[in-house]
Amino acid sequence: MMLNETFTLSNGVKIPKLGIGTWMIEDDKAAQVVRDAADIGYRHFDTAQAYRNERGVGEGLLSCGVPRNELFVTTKLDAGCKTYADAKTAINGSLKALGSDYIDMMIIHSPQPWSDFRRGEHFFEGNLEAWRALEEAHDAGKLRAIGVSNFEQVDLDNILDNGTVKPVVNQILAHVSNTPFDLIGYTRSKGILVEAYSPVAHGEILHNQDLATLAEKYGATIPQLCIRYCLQLGLLPLPKTTNPKHMRSNAAVDFEISDADMVTLKNEEPIKDYGKASTFPVYGANNRAERTMVSKG
Repeated sequence: MMLNETFTLSNGVKIPKLGIGTWMIEDDKAAQVVRDAADIGYRHFDTAQAYRNERGVGEGLLSCGVPRNELFVTTKLDAGCKTYADAKTAINGSLKALGSDYIDMMIIHSPQPWSDFRRGEHFFEGNLEAWRALEEAHDAGKLRAIGVSNFEQVDLDNILDNGTVKPVVNQILAHVSNTPFDLIGYTRSKGILVEAYSPVAHGEILHNQDLATLAEKYGATIPQLCIRYCLQLGLLPLPKTTNPKHMRSNAAVDFEISDADMVTLKNEEPIKDYGKASTFPVYGANNRAERTMVSKG
């Protein structure tokens, strides 16, 4: 069963191969989502300071009936934290909000503050300051693993060349019709696991009739096909849902997509509109050209 399978991070820590994302889940609803998912068998939960639901996620972790050491929780350092002092304060804030004396993994949410996302500035010094705070918390046992999110090659190199602890993950937008193969390949060449957020394209890919036809061939749903696609690429998908029925379905991905169909999925036409999510920088119009120019492989 997929929920029992794990990747081993470069520092030896095991991480479940499938997680639950919690973006846009309100704080007062997050605890029940975690409890429902844990009851189904999920052990991997992904939150962030920017989601404003760490308290709710923490409540769910503490009340779900599963021992804390059997759960894996990731949170993300706010994208605006680009000084050592701010990052140190924010790390301690997450520990308090989650109600835990340690966090399994904490990652820098973005190399740029969201207002400057992909506008040219890479904030190299600020990211090294934030990374130093994460390294310190890691050395102190507050964080079992540390990593990054939305980092391009130059951003990764900045940490790899100047940090003392290597990132264990790079969490990026990756799904059928938008798979940045060059970045994935480079990240993995450095021994860094790639996590795929929004593996179902924030729901927009559900309208794709070609994918519906292909999914039917495997007796699967479109979300199952998309999640399986990520897994077969060696990525760790983080689908988000509040519906227990969908949670069960998303985990039922113990089938194999053929090589020929994987090629078809790799070359699927890019999504042009992410709906309501398009207001977020990662999905916005400023990044549309970047999405459509992704190399296929």
